[in-house]
Amino acid sequence: MAKTSPINMRVEPSQQALLTKAAQIAKKDRTSFIIEAACREAENVLLDQRLFELDHDQFEQFDALLSEPLPTGNKLKELLNTPSPWEQ
Repeated sequence: MAKTSPINMRVEPSQQALLTKAAQIAKKDRTSFIIEAACREAENVLLDQRLFELDHDQFEQFDALLSEPLPTGNKLKELLNTPSPWEQ
């Protein structure tokens, strides 16, 4: 994939040293190391949005909604065919 979008950031010298050392140990250049770590964390943040907690009454309502027949139409098919945010 062609890299076309720059990301610029300022960091403390100690942060730069830490990232440089970690990238060297991982046998990667610093940019690749930072991008991989940032993308991994971004995926985790997005995946965490799938976990939610419900009390008993809320769960009963949720379960009832899941038990209803699926709506007809193309919106559900369109949703299921939409790439995840990290795949776009």
